[in-house]
Amino acid sequence: MENKSHALMAGLFTLLLLAGAILGGIWFNRDRVQWVPYQIATKLSIPGLNPQAAVRYRGLDIGKVDSIAFDPQVVGQILVSISVQPDAPITESTFATLGYQGVTGIAYVQLDDDGSRPVRLPSGPERIARIEMRPSLFDQLQTRGLAILEQTEEVAKRINGILTPENQEAIIGAVNNVSRAAVALEAIPARLQPTLDRLPAVTAQAQQTLGNVNRLSADAGELTRSLNGLVTGLQAPDGPITRFSSSMEQLGAVAGKIEFETLPLINDARASLRTLNRTLDNLNERPQSVLFGSSVIAPGPGESGFAAPPAPTQAQ
Repeated sequence: MENKSHALMAGLFTLLLLAGAILGGIWFNRDRVQWVPYQIATKLSIPGLNPQAAVRYRGLDIGKVDSIAFDPQVVGQILVSISVQPDAPITESTFATLGYQGVTGIAYVQLDDDGSRPVRLPSGPERIARIEMRPSLFDQLQTRGLAILEQTEEVAKRINGILTPENQEAIIGAVNNVSRAAVALEAIPARLQPTLDRLPAVTAQAQQTLGNVNRLSADAGELTRSLNGLVTGLQAPDGPITRFSSSMEQLGAVAGKIEFETLPLINDARASLRTLNRTLDNLNERPQSVLFGSSVIAPGPGESGFAAPPAPTQAQ
């Protein structure tokens, strides 16, 4: 009887000890953090997001997802309830996106802030604040996928239009022309080789010509300097041009003096010659005038002493 009572006491003690250990573990492992509740309202797709998923603020774990449910007041809207640490910097400009861990496809909530409204967003069990959710990279790709597919289809149509039989023939002809041009270009170096071989001699001649040109330029410079010296000497105050100008002025003065002194003599000589010419003419016409003297010539009309003859009288 005593063995049975001892066994019963040992069993009860073991059960009590096990229950105490379980209660102690639960007590020590309970979460003492006062989480702040928030809600994320979105009409976007949230593939891979499950309850207990991580909530991160710029890569740092600050909370977890509590529940995911449809909004009973807005059709098609999803409410994601999250709990974050009290010291998390949630402001009015904080927004949420979906992030994915590696290649597993497990989603988490990524919080970020654009800094446009840096005012802390209060929240509590009585009044839960909502955070905006913006499209993630996957959502943007999904949204723009149709446009990308349409553009790809348009590009494919244009490529098919380019690759028509007529265009293919044109392209083949262009390729053939390029091939012929390449063959012609290959023959150009062979044709240019003789010219290239003569280039050293041409270069030497060009250098010699440049030397001659340089010497000619030096001679021309020397000639220019000589001409400048000659012109300077000619234009000097006591130079040949000045002396020539003085001589020309003196010659002009002598010529004026000669003209002034000899002009009366020339006029007298001309009058004497005219008188002599008239005398010779009279001798030729009237040689007797040498013996009898010259007859007086009656004055003509317009001369001094001219008298008109009387008019004839008419018969009665």
